[in-house]
Amino acid sequence: MNSQHFEFPVISPPIVEATEFTNAEDAISRLKELHSEGTRFLRDRLQHAIRNNNVKERYRAHYPEVRIRSGTYDKIDSRLSFGHVAQPGEYSTTITRPDLFERYLGLQFRLLMENHDVPVVVGTSTTPIPIHFAVEDDATTRFPSGEFDLSLRDMFDVPDLATLHDDIANGQHYRNPDGSRPLSLFPAQRVDYSLARLRHYTATSAAHFQKFVLFTNYQFYIDEFKEFAASALADPESGYSSLVVPGDMELTAANGATPRPESTPQMPAYHLKRPKGDGITLVNIGIGPSNAKTATDHIAVLRPRAWLMLGHCAGLRNGQSLGDYVLAHAYLREDQVLDEDLPVWVPIPALAEVQIALERAVAEITRHPGFELKRIMRTGTVATVDNRNWELRANAGPVHRLNQSRAIALDMESATIAANGFRFRVPYGTLLCVSDKPLHGDLKLPGMANRFYRSQVENHLLIGIRALELLRSEPLELLHSRKLRSFDETAFL
Repeated sequence: MNSQHFEFPVISPPIVEATEFTNAEDAISRLKELHSEGTRFLRDRLQHAIRNNNVKERYRAHYPEVRIRSGTYDKIDSRLSFGHVAQPGEYSTTITRPDLFERYLGLQFRLLMENHDVPVVVGTSTTPIPIHFAVEDDATTRFPSGEFDLSLRDMFDVPDLATLHDDIANGQHYRNPDGSRPLSLFPAQRVDYSLARLRHYTATSAAHFQKFVLFTNYQFYIDEFKEFAASALADPESGYSSLVVPGDMELTAANGATPRPESTPQMPAYHLKRPKGDGITLVNIGIGPSNAKTATDHIAVLRPRAWLMLGHCAGLRNGQSLGDYVLAHAYLREDQVLDEDLPVWVPIPALAEVQIALERAVAEITRHPGFELKRIMRTGTVATVDNRNWELRANAGPVHRLNQSRAIALDMESATIAANGFRFRVPYGTLLCVSDKPLHGDLKLPGMANRFYRSQVENHLLIGIRALELLRSEPLELLHSRKLRSFDETAFL
């Protein structure tokens, strides 16, 4: 029996005429109105469909968009790496969650207005809002369960892979469907997708993520971070206001112990918050480059000011001792996971501001000033591989390449995190701790490893925190330097 597909009539909220704004706050207010109206319309229609279970209409709302038009090659302050367009033309981007990105958008809008003396145009785009993202952060709306005869795909738009790409970030000379150039690295659906993934992987909502991020691959660091947070929250001079743990449970100094979530997420995140969002987030990404890529793919849409990797590594030099630190100034990339997005021939430069902050932090926490620092820290190339048992291949595998590259340490995450920082224009750095030396017969044994972790993790974590605090004192325009930006770049940071 042949089936026929009937196209339902499309019902949408009224289209709002695009409006020019010369004030960033007013532009953001309009964005909030448009996004709220669109998502509320979809949630209401979803509930209507669930109640009636017999709907012959299709419902669609669209993301708001921001657009500017520049008619000249403006003379802008070239010291700033963002906040301006490179050539005359029309530029646009779709926007989601303007409530979450209010401070970020305000800065971008103000810089564009100042640098080009043009208004920001806010209106409705032609990109539909998927129903999944309209209900993602709404506690009162749920997808239907039990008997429900209608197909949601017939009634609502769903995520479209054509708009979830990373072509802009990957330098593919992408143009919007209407021919305008992109204003931002991430269109709205790509952002919404990552916000949903972050909740899934970390068991915390994106609203709690702070502007400075630490990555680790051991639970020991989480335990120490909670201890540090308890001390910071007990100190009214610390500037930290609360700790958010998986399950979105927010703790203050008065709350005491941190509860355990009902189930352990794949990449638990802990957020030591400050009122303006410039606190510290710690994410346990687990082991391996795939997890490192997944975490940074999604956190990048939040536009953090910096992220650092703190982990353990295999020391490759006989002169190293267990517990020594390795400050990466170059990366040998054998992780494989980013090869199609960022070819291995692309150099990943060390960022001076981050390197200086990490070196200062090591010296302060360990009390090894000046030349004495060389007793406990080496600076050099870190190799990242995707094979946990790389040493079993001996000279037939990576050992020869490690020797040629002058690598001093090896792990499974650092180059991935640095490469994705470079790719997404997020300042990055790596400080590792030598936990074994497999090429020299110094292997981790269970009892020895536990003692090592307990003795070394506290200082290592304090160094990472101190480095981020030093970076927090740097002006944004210095930290997000021009070396992270290409010659065909978006105006938004």
